[in-house]
Amino acid sequence: MKEYNKSNIPLAKELRKNMTDEERKLWYLFLQKFPVRFQRQKSIGRYIVDFYCAKAQLVIELDGGGHFTDEQEIYDKERTNYLNSVGISVLRYTNLEIQRSFKSVCEDIDNTVTSLLEGK
Repeated sequence: MKEYNKSNIPLAKELRKNMTDEERKLWYLFLQKFPVRFQRQKSIGRYIVDFYCAKAQLVIELDGGGHFTDEQEIYDKERTNYLNSVGISVLRYTNLEIQRSFKSVCEDIDNTVTSLLEGK
């Protein structure tokens, strides 16, 4: 089990209640029914990730417009580096990819999970 900051739990619960349209779409139309379990808004270390699959050690992050500032890109890189350092792979998709290429995103997630599980 990965370590987490207990003080993040109330925020994670709030984020689950207030998902973005893109998070909602990915969750309800794909990840919720995926044969390998994913969790929403999971606290890992000092971070809260959008979606987490413990079995595949995979995080999926959806990036809206706010993720494209220099400051946010540095934060996202630090976050990804931390997750990688504890053995977790990270997939990032933009909200635009969810809106315009949903099927391709789902296929990419499926292929990545399959590849990660075969590698174990």
